[in-house]
Amino acid sequence: MFVGHYGVSFPAKRLEPSIPLWVLFLAVQFLDILWAPFILLGIEKVRIVPGFTASNPLDLFYMPYTHGLLAALFWSCAVGVVYHFVVRPSRLRASFVIGLAVFSHWLLDFIVHSPDLPLYDNHAKVGLGLWNSPAIAFVLEAALLFGGIWFYLRGRLGRSVWTIVLGVVMLGIQAYLFFGPPPSSDRAAASTAIVAYGLFALVIWWLQDRRAATIT
Repeated sequence: MFVGHYGVSFPAKRLEPSIPLWVLFLAVQFLDILWAPFILLGIEKVRIVPGFTASNPLDLFYMPYTHGLLAALFWSCAVGVVYHFVVRPSRLRASFVIGLAVFSHWLLDFIVHSPDLPLYDNHAKVGLGLWNSPAIAFVLEAALLFGGIWFYLRGRLGRSVWTIVLGVVMLGIQAYLFFGPPPSSDRAAASTAIVAYGLFALVIWWLQDRRAATIT
């Protein structure tokens, strides 16, 4: 899953308005933000295998430190604790929401991944494999993303048209990932991912958080 993860950011923002959207954008992708440099450093491993699933060529055969269930729980708690003590020491609920946002990544990946998400270490791998039904997987990504945007913007859609445009662009990128050519290498996939996560966070800061701070 890619853009569907961002759908969680918007209701999380409504639940806890003190958290900037750009922070939530990074939180919901935090496991992948770790995964990318781990791939570049050789700590975790992926193979590019065209046709490995019907919509995704990534054979994610070794990623216990970012996408294992125990690892995901650890990183969720760690990010929540850091946010509480470093960023928002007076907002316990904000830290809890951040932790849940991080863990939502694993839960949504469980729906679409082939059985490559280890419950512990690199063993007992799970995944429902929705990537093998690309049309359904794509609709799910779109529903999560635009459902989240609608939930966040309801009542003020007219003033946030560029956020909707961002969603359309993100969905277009998702379509390219599903139906376009595979990445040239594992390093190219990791490098592109880390740039995309940073760029999306920057854009949502510009569209929403910057404006909110100006109004405040």
